[in-house]
Amino acid sequence: MSNTTTLDVVTVFLGDGDTGGNELGVFLDSPGLPQETRQAIAADLGFSETVFLEDRATGRLHIHTPAVELPLAGHPLVGTSWLLRDRGNALDTLNPPAGPIPTWADGETFWIRADPDLAPVFDTRRLADPAAVDALTGGEPGVDLHVWAWEDEAAGHVRVRVFPDEMGIAEDEATGAAALRLGQLLGRPLTIHQGVGSRIDVRPGPGNTIEVGGRTAHVETRPYPLP
Repeated sequence: MSNTTTLDVVTVFLGDGDTGGNELGVFLDSPGLPQETRQAIAADLGFSETVFLEDRATGRLHIHTPAVELPLAGHPLVGTSWLLRDRGNALDTLNPPAGPIPTWADGETFWIRADPDLAPVFDTRRLADPAAVDALTGGEPGVDLHVWAWEDEAAGHVRVRVFPDEMGIAEDEATGAAALRLGQLLGRPLTIHQGVGSRIDVRPGPGNTIEVGGRTAHVETRPYPLP
């Protein structure tokens, strides 16, 4: 194997006016890396998640935070779906460790559909109002904290911040897995405004599933030296 591979960086869940977005590292052409190597790379890069695609034909992949591997996560799957289509390899299903996840595009918005019970668990807390969400200066040690408040309950607009300390992330700019969980909790279409300017669209899917979507943009492609 070459000592250097190619890293793509995309930003996922762009807000209105192209604000926010959560950066994601994606390795499309480095299959077969051992788990400990993948984890070391994710820690080195420092993105909230990094994707390692094992098979372009089936969409089999691994997702790592800087500290742990995840069975399922939203912004890595939405971003990878967008990137594969951008490279001429559009898929209708991705296969993280949690199992097959349908994915599709509707205009600029890319969607995934998943059972929220497969997503990582957060300590979800409703706060009094968006100002209380914005007033937080950080999370709590050993807690994957997810806080939210209604901005406009009638319209389904929600203010969210996520502090996934156990995953090795101080604060996540946009968290699809937490959006899956909140969609399950509230059981209705939502527009989530998270972080400094990200937007996540959420709606109930068939059965017990939740659909999560958003817009993605390419940031850069660069060589990356393997450890």
